[in-house]
Amino acid sequence: MITVKNLKKSFDNKPILKGISCEFEKGKTSLIIGQTGSGKTVFLKSLLGLHKHDEGQIIFDNKDIELMNERQKMELKSNIGTVFQGSALFDSMTIEENVMFPLKMFENMSSDEMLDRVNVVLKRVELENSNKKMPSEASGGMQKRVAIARAIVNNPNYLFCDEPNSGLDPKTAIVIDNLIKEITEELNITTIINSHDMNSVMEIGEKIIFLRNGILEWEGSKKNIFKTDNQAVTDFVYSSNLYKKVRKMYLNQ
Repeated sequence: MITVKNLKKSFDNKPILKGISCEFEKGKTSLIIGQTGSGKTVFLKSLLGLHKHDEGQIIFDNKDIELMNERQKMELKSNIGTVFQGSALFDSMTIEENVMFPLKMFENMSSDEMLDRVNVVLKRVELENSNKKMPSEASGGMQKRVAIARAIVNNPNYLFCDEPNSGLDPKTAIVIDNLIKEITEELNITTIINSHDMNSVMEIGEKIIFLRNGILEWEGSKKNIFKTDNQAVTDFVYSSNLYKKVRKMYLNQ
């Protein structure tokens, strides 16, 4: 579980995060949504430790990151998997080398042990026998699956995904959504996804955090989002065609 208490962050005296408090549960997929400029990217980067917050607490399983020593911080990093927007694979490395990279950084394993682990996760994302391919030889969907394999190769406790469906067609996006949800449940990890895709909200949004102007405007489930009377949330989701198709179904339940 990740607990956030009264998180604040400013840049050049301009407040971006204005006191956000929430919890992200283990074994569930949680989505952060909001308009451009809502603060969701800064929020995600703060959780990852890429931005040092000004006030508040970020607590990973009862451990405040501000109170961790360097060894504990390194241990936490080894327990975090990240899927970046655009996959962020190393173009000069094979798929096998890309997936193996975190093992070389954080684990004390033999070459054979690392290769065995790489093969396990490649099989899990249905990319067996693709070890020696280069990222340029893989489709967008395949590259996303390689990125997911790399993110879980260390058996992390936490998984962060930044717009994992960016650039994908709707069918492939659903495949990636379902893969992330399945892995979250299988590994019982805490998964947080930064997204603007309402299809993702409906597919895997067990908990949804809606940010607006640096404030947590609303939180709830994918079912409750269609029943809220919060106008800001309604305006955001109504821009999606999916909203019109699905809202009536949920309201009638």
